[in-house]
Amino acid sequence: MSETQSLARIDADLLNALMEKVSEFGSTGDGGIDRPALTDAHRAARDWFRSELEARGYTVLVDAIGNLFGRIDLAGPEAPLVMIGSHLDSQPKGGRFDGAYGVIAALAAIETFRRDGGTPRCNYVIADWMNEEGARFQPSLLGSSVFAGLIELDWALERRDRDGRSVGEELVRTGYKGTDAAPRPDLYLELHIEGDAKMETAGARIAPFLRHWGALKVRIEVTGEQNHTGPTPMEDRKDAVLGAAYIIAEVRRLADVAEDTLFTSVARVDISPNSPNIVPGKAVLFCELRAPEPAMLDWSEASLRAALPELAAKAATRAEIVSIDRRPAGKFDPRLARLTERVADDFGLPRMQLDTIGGHDAVALNAILPSLVFAVPSVGGVIHRNDEYTSPEDLAAGGDVLTDMVRRIDRAGGDLDLALGANE
Repeated sequence: MSETQSLARIDADLLNALMEKVSEFGSTGDGGIDRPALTDAHRAARDWFRSELEARGYTVLVDAIGNLFGRIDLAGPEAPLVMIGSHLDSQPKGGRFDGAYGVIAALAAIETFRRDGGTPRCNYVIADWMNEEGARFQPSLLGSSVFAGLIELDWALERRDRDGRSVGEELVRTGYKGTDAAPRPDLYLELHIEGDAKMETAGARIAPFLRHWGALKVRIEVTGEQNHTGPTPMEDRKDAVLGAAYIIAEVRRLADVAEDTLFTSVARVDISPNSPNIVPGKAVLFCELRAPEPAMLDWSEASLRAALPELAAKAATRAEIVSIDRRPAGKFDPRLARLTERVADDFGLPRMQLDTIGGHDAVALNAILPSLVFAVPSVGGVIHRNDEYTSPEDLAAGGDVLTDMVRRIDRAGGDLDLALGANE
């Protein structure tokens, strides 16, 4: 039998049915979902997914930071462990494919392999990482970063949302403050929608991410003086939002004048006391600086620090960087990238190579074990909003590649070098 004839295809009906069901949790009624980490909608989605795992014979594990794992041992206790996953939490009023597709495709791929894969040589675990998005609790990649040893558990549990609720408190409330030891895999795969229009423009249907950009998540506090917006003379105002506005403009200017690639944003501002009749006394800015090269991140941070005092002084305020979450740039495992390409070629799926600018849990895991994210197209490049969309055909194509990668890795007993040549 030729390799093309023996390619493993995902159970597309199962994939589509599971995607339809998971999209009900936190549905906004306009095609999107709203289930930030540890909200009731997120808990409902996880409870449903947990029941799906248990019904299929998986051992469900929940660790201390609330990562949810479904483990199935098919090849004995000493066999290599392959992990596949993503996340079920979303952005506020986000899309239904971001994250969830990777979790659902993992289950559908492993179930298809169990049905058709012969005698397995590896064990498998599906991961649903806690708080990948970083929408409610900062930083993003929280659960996977604790798993990878990049941040301390106690620190992560103390992160708080706008209302002062901590991760630890909400894990207890939602029933996901686990005590299980997390599985320790030998490699990690993650399937995602692209979130850009490059694949659509190029006519590509599969794209491994070769590199992940570095990022600085910078929190800046601008302090002014609370006062009445009516009688307070203009020359006496110490307006924290005005100071913040100067800083926001500078963050954008850095991207425009940078000598190399730099993406910047200020996408959240918390204002206190946030009344239309009060000159605001404080504004907290959530800034992001992203670049593929460490030198550019160093330059952007130094430039922002140097500019802050003068910018704040223009509004008679003070500005201070109170925290920076740092995510270094890096390269994903080239063997997994090449295997993705080889499988795509065997399916006849046009492909291309990409970097990922946004973060994924694979970025955290890449620090400790061979990892990869690969993508399917998102229509119009839309992500993080209600009209985010990937066609069923492209969802199935990504699932096909994932399922056949599982088959090849399993036949090679988890040896990635061997998997690149072990096609039969």
